[in-house]
Amino acid sequence: MLHHDLPMRFPHLAWRLLLLSALAAGCSDPEPVAPPADTALEDMTLVELTPGVLVPGSRLVVRGSNFVPSFAGATTLHLEGAVDGTSTSLVLTARFVEYDRLEVTWTGDGLPFPDGIFTGEAWLEAESALDERLHRSPRQQATLAFGPSLEPRPDGLTGEVAFVNDRISVQGEGFLLGGDEGRTLAVVEGCFRPQGAATCDPIAPAEVVAEPARETDRSEVVFPFSPTIAGIEPGDFEGTVKLLNRHASMIETESAPLPFTGSIAPPVIEAFSAEAASLGQYVAITGRGFVGPRDGDPLAVTTIEVTGTFTPTGGMAVPTQLNLIAEYVRGDLVRYVLNEEDGLGQGIDLRQVTGTFDGTAAPTVSDGSQAVTGDPVSVTFGIAPVKQVVWLRYLPTYVESLRLFGLRAADSVIRDRVRAVVERDYAGINLELRAEEPTDFALFSEVELSGPDPNGIGLLGYDNTPGKDEGNLRLYDRIGGVNALTQEDGFPGYGGVFVESLFTFSTDPSVFAPDSGKGTPVFDQIFDPFRPDHGGTPVTEDEVAGLTVLTDGASCPATDRPTQVACAIWTLGNLIGGTLSHEIAHSLGLADPGGEAFHNVGDWEGAIMDSGSERPFLERAELEGQGPAVFCAQNYTYLRQILPTATADPLPSRIECF
Repeated sequence: MLHHDLPMRFPHLAWRLLLLSALAAGCSDPEPVAPPADTALEDMTLVELTPGVLVPGSRLVVRGSNFVPSFAGATTLHLEGAVDGTSTSLVLTARFVEYDRLEVTWTGDGLPFPDGIFTGEAWLEAESALDERLHRSPRQQATLAFGPSLEPRPDGLTGEVAFVNDRISVQGEGFLLGGDEGRTLAVVEGCFRPQGAATCDPIAPAEVVAEPARETDRSEVVFPFSPTIAGIEPGDFEGTVKLLNRHASMIETESAPLPFTGSIAPPVIEAFSAEAASLGQYVAITGRGFVGPRDGDPLAVTTIEVTGTFTPTGGMAVPTQLNLIAEYVRGDLVRYVLNEEDGLGQGIDLRQVTGTFDGTAAPTVSDGSQAVTGDPVSVTFGIAPVKQVVWLRYLPTYVESLRLFGLRAADSVIRDRVRAVVERDYAGINLELRAEEPTDFALFSEVELSGPDPNGIGLLGYDNTPGKDEGNLRLYDRIGGVNALTQEDGFPGYGGVFVESLFTFSTDPSVFAPDSGKGTPVFDQIFDPFRPDHGGTPVTEDEVAGLTVLTDGASCPATDRPTQVACAIWTLGNLIGGTLSHEIAHSLGLADPGGEAFHNVGDWEGAIMDSGSERPFLERAELEGQGPAVFCAQNYTYLRQILPTATADPLPSRIECF
């Protein structure tokens, strides 16, 4: 079950473990080999510290740029100044989140007073093992208020209650932000008059979590008119609301009550968000008055009854009635995912059948013994062909490995070329690449792009999903991380695309990849002008900004610096993109449709699914008139069967590989 991209067999293993230690914890680490300093990028900057008011447990968010990943070294936030005239100096551990975001847990330790205002300077320091440099951001003026607790001080309410779970905004100051510092609660009490009743019956005080409207902003919180307040049946509410801060330290502070009134009407549907959706895709249903599971009350649910006709593409309309269980998001939004397990998926083959539903949809909300149904509304909704959505997840180890090529500053342009290669290879196939984690699909695959091969055998890429997925029955494969099942079978456990292994095509891969003995001088001609370990000068941000993007490799290798930069980006993008296309195809069930093989049998010129040793560097790099590799006829036909589109094959013909 070996489905990988390994260029050739190696007599020994010599591979770089500095970044690997972040991926394969538990391995013994040799002395790291650090390349010369890469000055192609500006150093760290500190732009903002939020929130400006802190209590024990607060998450202090640090914004800036060019932060050092945690696997490369620890980052500390330094505060130097005074608190109410007393000199103060703090060194706080910062956690890397993204290259523009760090987080610090504020404990309040080391301060001269339990509360006060710090004024002074703030800066960041990080000792990076990647270049053995101390990185320090410029000092910035900073002001931070702190104390053991906060008192909520609401100014007023915004919004009206017309349906259950309508959201009410509270403006003011002193609200908690959740997490380890504690949370702000809206305490609602009063009376409720059911529709048609003469009296307003008292209700017990109800606590509802009030979430911050913005992540680090203490001036506004939002809470829903939850069913825990007055149930879900129609009627009118009269009462008050006060804000309660419940700190993690168990300190509680509260505001004075504010007048609060509202009504509850039956739920309504306003729209189905998508005109058509495919298997695994969310259908967002907007409206008002929806409910869903809450803490201690798993019975709250919203269902959608659809009644009408379904007309398959090219077929006759058939009567249809379905009861869809919707996933609750908030009071004005639920969503339904097209799946093969419920009534719709059992009645229609969502992998093969497309068509249109016309009819009505009516919402019903239930909460324990209560149930309320809203009026039906007209809807038209399409079933689209099955689509494979693929999230390309670039890890920090990938980004830092670009420094070894001298191309860290060209990261975004290389990603553009990678995407262009994969989209070209899959033209005519219903496959869509995403740069961010999809939120509109419940079923999507993920491919991790990282630096070194954690398996330690010089793989360019490896599909570590379990077994051959004939027919692409799984739409949710993850090519990345570690898969215990493949490890149990004796195969490499770590999957993904490993950019450092590309150095195996160099005549001098250093310690970045195994020395195959089959390196090519063309690789070195392309990358040596930028490789720090070969005395090259890394690409700068200014060079990338003035880049003329290549559309072919005819001018490569080049002798002038601008074209050399363009050639390096072209080559690396092609190498990574081709490896991606190969590994994605493995997860879809290739190669050898209907057979047992994971690669094409034999050596076929320009075939994506040939084994790694049959795919030479120049073909992968699309240089000297070689490449691009394509899917053979049998492989491409299979892909169009499992992921069909109306788009024609862009190639007039394809080679037969079986």
